[in-house]
Amino acid sequence: MANTPGDAVGPAIRDRRARPLRDLRISVTDRCNFRCGYCMPREVFGPGHAFLPRSELLSYEELGRLVRVFADLGVSKVRLTGGEPLLRRDLDALVSLVASTPGITDVALTTNGSLLAVHAQRLRDAGLHRVTVSLDSLDPAVFAAMGDTKVPLSKVLDGIAAAAGAGLAPVKLNTVLRRGMNEAGLLDLVEFARDGGYVLRCIEYMDVGTTNGWGPSEVVSSAEVLGRIAAVHPAEPVAPGRPGEVARRWRYLDGRGEFGLISSVSMPFCSTCTRARLTAVGELYTCLFATHGRDLRALLRGGIDDAALHAAIAAIWGARDDRYSELRGAGTADLPKPEMSYLGG
Repeated sequence: MANTPGDAVGPAIRDRRARPLRDLRISVTDRCNFRCGYCMPREVFGPGHAFLPRSELLSYEELGRLVRVFADLGVSKVRLTGGEPLLRRDLDALVSLVASTPGITDVALTTNGSLLAVHAQRLRDAGLHRVTVSLDSLDPAVFAAMGDTKVPLSKVLDGIAAAAGAGLAPVKLNTVLRRGMNEAGLLDLVEFARDGGYVLRCIEYMDVGTTNGWGPSEVVSSAEVLGRIAAVHPAEPVAPGRPGEVARRWRYLDGRGEFGLISSVSMPFCSTCTRARLTAVGELYTCLFATHGRDLRALLRGGIDDAALHAAIAAIWGARDDRYSELRGAGTADLPKPEMSYLGG
């Protein structure tokens, strides 16, 4: 059974900029059945790409132990990501472990939706609260090009409907807008979300990793997105639902839902970031753009006790000073950064 909303087990630790640790994103696999150009371009992640050996992935028991320690450090929200997390076998077992952890009040999943119709009800029954589906276009040809996939759009739409039907509502839809590729379909996505009771979130194309060929000319700014949506459906800002929210929320004046804008490039939110990221092999990253992670798997498999593990993680977060998006420019352009598929976004 999932916990009822409340505080984390322990008081949140804070980093050097007084940001508390509240959210943990766990990548459960680096594998994916799509090859989205902004995340896993096929020319890099082709047939010869060596994915992580399964023996190196953290087990569900190891992940469950880490979640308990993170909850004691202040984490109350856990999001499971990938790669494509539903490629990891029996993911509902991990959901159940996380959802039953004292202090964890929100368990979410980010997925490309291709396998969601099969798993939605089982995930909900295991304790999953919310799901976010990546959906970059409602045009089948644009969808296939953006995802570089043969998975039909209809399969993802079926997954979205199944998630809503299972009670994982409101389903959030993440759209990465890339100029010259899919921004022309923005209003189609707006109408789809409004009609279905979904929450559309438009994300500025980011320079995550080093393989996606990012350039600022391809960024469709949140200001432009807001202008285009509000010209058709007037909207007003909504106050954040919780500290550390990355999406700026807007409510339609006609009462038919809301949408969100994630503006890492044009309006960085580093000052309020409360997220830690754990890779499938147990590396802890304190920023999506961090140049390196810290190996927790070695500690787990080296026999460390919970008290020492608690202290180690607290020390890592306490030393955190990341603010890449605020500094983005010539000084950050050549920094080595892990790929989105490795970190889980």
